[in-house]
Amino acid sequence: MAKVKKWFESRKPKHDRVYEEEKREFEMAMGKPFIKIRIDMPEGFEDSRAQFLSLETDDHFLEEVKDLVKKRLSYKEHARETQS
Repeated sequence: MAKVKKWFESRKPKHDRVYEEEKREFEMAMGKPFIKIRIDMPEGFEDSRAQFLSLETDDHFLEEVKDLVKKRLSYKEHARETQS
């Protein structure tokens, strides 16, 4: 409960949230587009909490995710071409 209270107390002021939203829009328009996804811990792996949380900064895991995205985009492109 203390973590939740701390989280509420440390909430960014509204102008900071607006800045973050505008910054993201700018980055998407001017730079490389990116996505943020939320991945919940799979059921039955509660004992692996620390290992799960470390995946966020695991370069090997991130490369695997990038490869998965490439495969998914290639598959979607191929499926679209065959439907035309």
